[in-house]
Amino acid sequence: MKNRILCLLFMLTTGGLFAQVDLTWEDLAKISYTEKYFAAYDSNFLYPEFSKEITNLEGKEVTIAGYFLDMDPNGQLLILSKNPLASCFFCGNGGPETAIEIQFDSKPDFQTDDIVLITGKLKLNKDDIEHFNYILTDCSGFKLK
Repeated sequence: MKNRILCLLFMLTTGGLFAQVDLTWEDLAKISYTEKYFAAYDSNFLYPEFSKEITNLEGKEVTIAGYFLDMDPNGQLLILSKNPLASCFFCGNGGPETAIEIQFDSKPDFQTDDIVLITGKLKLNKDDIEHFNYILTDCSGFKLK
Protein backbone atom coordinates (compact mmCIF):
# COMPACT_ATOMS: atom_id res chain seq x y z
CA MET A 1 0.00 0.00 0.00
CA LYS A 2 2.84 2.37 0.87
CA ASN A 3 4.44 1.77 -2.55
CA ARG A 4 1.19 2.60 -4.33
CA ILE A 5 0.86 5.88 -2.45
CA LEU A 6 4.47 6.82 -3.23
CA CYS A 7 3.97 5.91 -6.87
CA LEU A 8 0.79 8.01 -7.07
CA LEU A 9 2.50 10.99 -5.43
CA PHE A 10 5.42 10.69 -7.86
CA MET A 11 3.10 10.65 -10.87
CA LEU A 12 1.13 13.65 -9.62
CA THR A 13 4.21 15.75 -8.92
CA THR A 14 6.13 14.91 -12.10
CA GLY A 15 3.23 14.88 -14.54
CA GLY A 16 3.09 18.68 -14.62
CA LEU A 17 6.74 18.92 -15.62
CA PHE A 18 6.00 17.72 -19.14
CA ALA A 19 2.70 19.53 -19.76
CA GLN A 20 2.50 22.49 -22.08
CA VAL A 21 1.93 25.96 -20.68
CA ASP A 22 -1.26 27.84 -21.52
CA LEU A 23 -0.18 31.19 -22.96
CA THR A 24 -2.43 34.24 -23.28
CA TRP A 25 -2.25 37.36 -25.43
CA GLU A 26 -1.92 39.34 -22.20
CA ASP A 27 1.25 37.35 -21.43
CA LEU A 28 2.67 38.25 -24.84
CA ALA A 29 1.80 41.93 -24.36
CA LYS A 30 4.37 42.15 -21.54
CA ILE A 31 7.03 43.39 -23.90
CA SER A 32 8.76 46.68 -24.56
CA TYR A 33 10.47 47.98 -27.66
CA THR A 34 13.35 50.23 -28.58
CA GLU A 35 14.24 51.35 -32.06
CA LYS A 36 17.27 49.74 -33.62
CA TYR A 37 18.90 50.62 -36.93
CA PHE A 38 19.35 47.79 -39.46
CA ALA A 39 21.89 48.75 -42.11
CA ALA A 40 20.71 46.09 -44.58
CA TYR A 41 17.38 47.93 -44.83
CA ASP A 42 18.68 51.42 -44.04
CA SER A 43 15.81 51.75 -41.59
CA ASN A 44 14.89 51.56 -37.92
CA PHE A 45 12.90 48.61 -36.60
CA LEU A 46 11.35 47.86 -33.21
CA TYR A 47 13.72 45.75 -31.14
CA PRO A 48 11.86 43.68 -28.50
CA GLU A 49 12.74 43.31 -24.84
CA PHE A 50 10.84 40.27 -23.57
CA SER A 51 9.52 40.02 -20.02
CA LYS A 52 11.23 37.63 -17.63
CA GLU A 53 8.09 35.45 -17.56
CA ILE A 54 8.15 35.03 -21.35
CA THR A 55 11.93 34.57 -21.45
CA ASN A 56 11.52 31.69 -18.98
CA LEU A 57 9.16 29.97 -21.46
CA GLU A 58 11.57 29.99 -24.39
CA GLY A 59 12.06 26.47 -25.73
CA LYS A 60 9.06 25.16 -23.82
CA GLU A 61 5.84 23.80 -25.31
CA VAL A 62 3.01 26.32 -25.07
CA THR A 63 -0.61 26.46 -26.16
CA ILE A 64 -2.54 29.55 -27.26
CA ALA A 65 -5.83 30.25 -29.05
CA GLY A 66 -6.27 32.81 -31.79
CA TYR A 67 -7.23 33.50 -35.38
CA PHE A 68 -5.45 31.56 -38.09
CA LEU A 69 -4.12 33.74 -40.91
CA ASP A 70 -2.63 32.33 -44.11
CA MET A 71 -0.67 35.26 -45.52
CA ASP A 72 1.01 33.40 -48.39
CA PRO A 73 -0.65 31.41 -51.19
CA ASN A 74 2.18 28.86 -50.92
CA GLY A 75 1.56 28.39 -47.19
CA GLN A 76 5.01 29.71 -46.28
CA LEU A 77 3.78 32.38 -43.84
CA LEU A 78 1.21 31.16 -41.35
CA ILE A 79 0.21 33.37 -38.46
CA LEU A 80 -1.77 33.06 -35.26
CA SER A 81 -3.31 36.44 -34.48
CA LYS A 82 -5.09 37.95 -31.51
CA ASN A 83 -7.49 39.55 -34.01
CA PRO A 84 -9.16 38.44 -37.25
CA LEU A 85 -7.61 39.46 -40.57
CA ALA A 86 -9.77 42.59 -40.96
CA SER A 87 -8.36 44.02 -37.71
CA CYS A 88 -4.98 42.32 -37.39
CA PHE A 89 -1.52 43.75 -36.71
CA PHE A 90 -0.93 44.41 -40.42
CA CYS A 91 -4.02 46.63 -40.53
CA GLY A 92 -2.82 48.80 -37.66
CA ASN A 93 -4.80 47.20 -34.83
CA GLY A 94 -2.15 46.25 -32.30
CA GLY A 95 1.56 45.79 -32.26
CA PRO A 96 3.88 42.95 -33.15
CA GLU A 97 2.94 41.20 -29.89
CA THR A 98 -0.52 40.46 -31.30
CA ALA A 99 0.77 38.00 -33.91
CA ILE A 100 2.81 34.79 -33.74
CA GLU A 101 4.55 33.07 -36.62
CA ILE A 102 3.49 29.42 -36.57
CA GLN A 103 5.47 26.64 -38.23
CA PHE A 104 3.97 23.23 -39.03
CA ASP A 105 5.59 20.19 -40.64
CA SER A 106 2.82 20.35 -43.23
CA LYS A 107 0.24 23.04 -43.88
CA PRO A 108 -2.84 22.53 -41.68
CA ASP A 109 -6.34 22.37 -43.09
CA PHE A 110 -7.43 25.72 -41.59
CA GLN A 111 -9.01 28.67 -43.33
CA THR A 112 -8.18 32.33 -42.70
CA ASP A 113 -10.02 33.60 -39.59
CA ASP A 114 -10.68 30.12 -38.20
CA ILE A 115 -10.39 30.26 -34.43
CA VAL A 116 -7.79 27.64 -33.54
CA LEU A 117 -5.85 26.30 -30.59
CA ILE A 118 -2.15 25.91 -31.41
CA THR A 119 0.54 24.06 -29.46
CA GLY A 120 4.21 24.49 -30.30
CA LYS A 121 7.66 25.20 -28.96
CA LEU A 122 8.15 28.91 -28.17
CA LYS A 123 11.04 30.67 -29.85
CA LEU A 124 11.80 34.31 -29.04
CA ASN A 125 13.20 36.35 -31.92
CA LYS A 126 15.01 39.55 -31.00
CA ASP A 127 16.81 40.56 -34.15
CA ASP A 128 15.87 38.58 -37.27
CA ILE A 129 13.55 41.08 -38.94
CA GLU A 130 12.56 38.47 -41.53
CA HIS A 131 10.53 36.69 -38.82
CA PHE A 132 8.08 37.60 -36.07
CA ASN A 133 9.14 38.33 -32.48
CA TYR A 134 7.20 35.27 -31.32
CA ILE A 135 7.53 32.00 -33.23
CA LEU A 136 5.96 28.62 -32.47
CA THR A 137 7.80 25.67 -34.05
CA ASP A 138 6.77 22.02 -34.35
CA CYS A 139 3.14 23.13 -34.24
CA SER A 140 -0.01 21.10 -33.96
CA GLY A 141 -3.50 22.43 -33.58
CA PHE A 142 -7.18 22.13 -34.09
CA LYS A 143 -10.11 24.33 -35.00
CA LEU A 144 -12.23 25.62 -32.11
CA LYS A 145 -15.08 27.13 -34.16
